[in-house]
Amino acid sequence: MAATDPIRIGYTPGQDVTLDHLQDQIEWYDRNSGQNQKAFKCLKISTIVAAALIPAFAGFPKLQWITAGLGVLIVVMEGLQQLYQYHSNWIAYRSTCESLKHEKFLYLAIAGPYSVAQDPHALLAERIESLVSQEHAKWASGQEQAQKSTASPKVS
Repeated sequence: MAATDPIRIGYTPGQDVTLDHLQDQIEWYDRNSGQNQKAFKCLKISTIVAAALIPAFAGFPKLQWITAGLGVLIVVMEGLQQLYQYHSNWIAYRSTCESLKHEKFLYLAIAGPYSVAQDPHALLAERIESLVSQEHAKWASGQEQAQKSTASPKVS
């Protein structure tokens, strides 16, 4: 592709399958990073508030069920965080999103590895898939670790 080719100057959806795929991936990782960030912060703030209320209610015998309920709520929220790995996913998805944006910029600017590549378009496709595959592998590993850590302890 020549430097004057419109696809290389800017990005217009529907002109190129690879760039469309790249944009879809950027949007997916951006959206899911935000969702995981919100879920993580919501759980953490709720856990902190519940934990702070326990000592306040502990001095009132008639509120013992509320105190116990808050303790149960904390355990459940921490278990959900451990199971769904909101914090890890937020960080990993944001990192992948930013890496994909970086690739898009380099490709459109014909910079970095794209400035010397024989086929910059093929290189872009390979690098996109490499980034996404790496993130999928990290995600799968994280899910496996989360499953192991939430499994019942073995009785010896």
